[in-house]
Amino acid sequence: MNERHSNNPLHGMTLEKILSRLVGHYGWEELGKRIKIRCFNYDPSVKSSLKFLRKTPWARKKVEDLFLATPELHD
Repeated sequence: MNERHSNNPLHGMTLEKILSRLVGHYGWEELGKRIKIRCFNYDPSVKSSLKFLRKTPWARKKVEDLFLATPELHD
């Protein structure tokens, strides 16, 4: 079981933690440029963004992909 999770770099990371790290690293403005979704560009907040991302698989995938592509954010 442990082997299976070692291949998943997102294992143990909550969406809130991923989003918070991205916002801390890029800021809302740059994040909105990199991932063009309304909740990042108009009156952004972690709460509203999480609500949208949890209901929208394609947007969540973009956030997870950007997190994975930014190695300095990984523990």
